[in-house]
Amino acid sequence: MTATHRPRSDPVRIPRLYLPAPLAVGATVPLDDSAFNHVVRVLRLKPGAAIILFDGAGRAFAATLAQIGKRAAWAQVTEALPGEVEPPLRIALAQGISRGEKMDFTLQKAVELGVAVIQPLFTERGGVELADERLARKLQHWRGVIIGACEQCGRSRLPELREPLALVEWLAGSVEPGTRLSLDPSADGRLRDLGPPTGALTLLIGPEGGLDPTEIARARAEGFTGVRLGPRVLRTETAGVAALGAVQALWGDWS
Repeated sequence: MTATHRPRSDPVRIPRLYLPAPLAVGATVPLDDSAFNHVVRVLRLKPGAAIILFDGAGRAFAATLAQIGKRAAWAQVTEALPGEVEPPLRIALAQGISRGEKMDFTLQKAVELGVAVIQPLFTERGGVELADERLARKLQHWRGVIIGACEQCGRSRLPELREPLALVEWLAGSVEPGTRLSLDPSADGRLRDLGPPTGALTLLIGPEGGLDPTEIARARAEGFTGVRLGPRVLRTETAGVAALGAVQALWGDWS
């Protein structure tokens, strides 16, 4: 006898919106400018349309568009949605800052792959200088990339985006406790040769051009184990994605 499967609705197909506001069943909440622009001007949704709102702290709610004005809209919160899609393994990605869209790509895919913390790093070979207003604008932009990725992939908890630091400064006192790995194409070890992480996992990825020998040595002195993913040298935007996928397959929620 062939089993039949009843079609079910896919909540990922319903527009998901980050709304940093108190959310509760029965409340009518105003959409902020970003959410208003997306649902009204981009998606052109009408009153009564189903949406999902999440607060960035892990809570998500079913809602409907209740009212739309020329410059504002409101949503009626109807139901708390159960469960989260956060992986059991806490992963911190320490990423050497790359230029333009390469960094955006890395952040977007890191969110999809379940990182909990993103630590941008200034490195010797990075060639990126950010300070003052330019740094503030870049952080705001990166935060937008992270929010958009959460809306797309179904996460209700925003990964923590930390203030960029120089690699040496970060190694001196800001690395999370737990297992520490760095990608190093010259290393002998491979991920599959290692045991499961103890506690959280911090993954250090170099920028375009990679980490220089002094930085690699400093990372090793601070407890980082160098690993290689294979016989080919990966670009910085590929390395992080490949390493995160491998980690999730070995020890995370892909295993």
